[in-house]
Amino acid sequence: MVNIREEIERKEERSLSPYAALSVKSKGRMQEEPEDLLRPVFQRDRDRIIHSKAFRRLKDKTQVFLTPEGDHYRTRLTHTLEVAQIARTVSRSLDLNEDLTEAIALAHDLGHTPFGHAGERAINRVCPLGFQHAEQSVRVVQLLERDGRGLNLTYEVLDGIRNHGMRMKPETLEGQVVRLSDKIAYMHHDLDDAVRAGILPDDRVPEHIARVAGNTLGERLDTFITDMIRESYGTGEVRLSEPVFSALMDLRQWMFENVYTNKIAKSQEGKAEKLIETLYAFFTENPEEMPEEYIYLIEEKGEKKERIVSDYISSMTDRYAIGLYEDMYIPYPWKLK
Repeated sequence: MVNIREEIERKEERSLSPYAALSVKSKGRMQEEPEDLLRPVFQRDRDRIIHSKAFRRLKDKTQVFLTPEGDHYRTRLTHTLEVAQIARTVSRSLDLNEDLTEAIALAHDLGHTPFGHAGERAINRVCPLGFQHAEQSVRVVQLLERDGRGLNLTYEVLDGIRNHGMRMKPETLEGQVVRLSDKIAYMHHDLDDAVRAGILPDDRVPEHIARVAGNTLGERLDTFITDMIRESYGTGEVRLSEPVFSALMDLRQWMFENVYTNKIAKSQEGKAEKLIETLYAFFTENPEEMPEEYIYLIEEKGEKKERIVSDYISSMTDRYAIGLYEDMYIPYPWKLK
């Protein structure tokens, strides 16, 4: 049988940019594994992420609007898919490794809490070990998936996940593509959702941003993606031109002022944070009430209780966290059996 993986690896060497991360030159996994006959290492990582429980749970985790009633608001899963779509478009145009790009994009938010950044703030506030969703995403794939065995992903994927924040810089260009694509995606779709929710009257932005990036959501999305490709092609780095990057940062600031801190949009966040804090306090006092795989990590792996409680709560979907809280603290109406 022809070794399909080796054929794909040779094709990468022939066709990809000299700046691309080649599968055969990966720095490898923490635990060595036999090579697959069909898939190079980054493709295997992508497949493992898609089949993980953490990836499936993203469909019921908040993006911006907490547990919204309506079929068309973004969730953490749809955000992830939009990031992956933008990142693959850019990577293909730059002749980078699309499998690596997609693996990083699909996994970058696996560590997000229920209720979005409100949940993240709450856990970070009550857990003495701190909490940050990018590091938690790495923890999910390294340890928590597969009942404490992790997904054993490659170094390059882990680096891209860990460093997707605005102040970070991944080692690979594929990771840098995801880092910028994440910002472009959420500012595009969060503005769209804000208009749908009535938080903003339309998709217009301040004139100085519109002059550079465009007057509509579609125009701005096209501007940011096209500029990233044009400015990065053949340079060995991923970047935006100065005026477009400034427009992106100005749009981000405007979004914080008008959407992310909007009193209507964030009216339920205090309740969500209190719910998370209450669950954290309960499971810290009663760790035996957590599922067995989490108890195992404390008793057999020597993990700190506070970290495992954070792991458990951050893994929850919005709906599961609310249901668990109701079961624990809201009395059922009595009825004759």
